[in-house]
Amino acid sequence: MFKKLGMAARLATSGLRALPDFIIIGAARAGTTSLYRYLVEHPCVHPSRTKEVHFFDIHYPKGLGWYRANFPLRAALRLASRTAGERHITGEASPYYLMHPRAAERAAGAVPGAKLIVTLRSPVDRAISHYYFEVKTGGETLSLQEALDAEAERLAPEIEKMRADPDYYSVVHQRRSYIARGIYVDQIMDWRRHFPKEQMLVLKTEDLLADPRRGVRECCDFLGIRPWAPENCEMHNTCEYEQPDAAIRRRLQQFFAPHNRRLYEYLGVDFGWDARP
Repeated sequence: MFKKLGMAARLATSGLRALPDFIIIGAARAGTTSLYRYLVEHPCVHPSRTKEVHFFDIHYPKGLGWYRANFPLRAALRLASRTAGERHITGEASPYYLMHPRAAERAAGAVPGAKLIVTLRSPVDRAISHYYFEVKTGGETLSLQEALDAEAERLAPEIEKMRADPDYYSVVHQRRSYIARGIYVDQIMDWRRHFPKEQMLVLKTEDLLADPRRGVRECCDFLGIRPWAPENCEMHNTCEYEQPDAAIRRRLQQFFAPHNRRLYEYLGVDFGWDARP
């Protein structure tokens, strides 16, 4: 009840609220939760009502006022900036945005000046982690091999429904897209059709895990806020699992290799995923 009352109050003041200065748009299972939690610990970064607002993918029919209701009051940000003598910002992190076919266009219409942060993890490891996360949360009952084999058939009718109805939300598209989510180059190219590359920071998840403080400092520079690093670099929203059969990993590596090469060529950076054992 109190949660509903709180949102009602926010909706009543939505016209006075800020829109995000930055959005972590994905990828899922690639460190977005950890990165967002690090960033909102920064003295100049104010969190959204919830980390994953999911406006540009799931809740878009609720309207821009609903989206604004998830962020701080503009006056509060201005006051904090004046008091501290440095800019204060706000943002959110919804990892389904990167893959959703309409999210980039919608975001460009609502927040064209927002900075975008993308975390990219080896698509093989990401797919496996995604699968086991769905198993852990009760969303997947097939074996890993069965789920991978069934993905194309599962997604095809959902994609058609999404094309036919802009407001259609597909749980299957969001939660069973183990392989599709790892074709990063097509997703980034879609976002770059709507946002200039200067507004997008791409981080390699493996580097972020190895040195979180360096990754956060890179984000601070990108966002135009003072350098800072979190004291506690604990990883969040992790999922432990046994490594799958080597044949499954080889199959995924072979599938993703050409897409990874396209990504490296497009970004001008080789993430070295294809050299992994």
